[in-house]
Amino acid sequence: MDANTPTTAVEERLVTFTYLGRFFLCRAERLDNQTYRPVVVCRSRVVDQPDVELPPDTDNVSYATEAEALRHAEQQAMRWVHDRTGDGQGRL
Repeated sequence: MDANTPTTAVEERLVTFTYLGRFFLCRAERLDNQTYRPVVVCRSRVVDQPDVELPPDTDNVSYATEAEALRHAEQQAMRWVHDRTGDGQGRL
């Protein structure tokens, strides 16, 4: 989305949570009038280090509702942590 595109309340909504010591920001980006894309940002734990936007983890990058996209974003964040802790998906 560019700076000239107006945003709505839905596009500005963030879900924040911590999982196994990592802090995430999740949002559902509106792609068009019918679909949303999950966006996940992992906040850096080190001062002066950039936050990391997680890449899409599935071929299906759009969802019919904001709630579905947000749910997927949270699950994606948890899988990302498990992939980096050697735990696989054992606790999901």
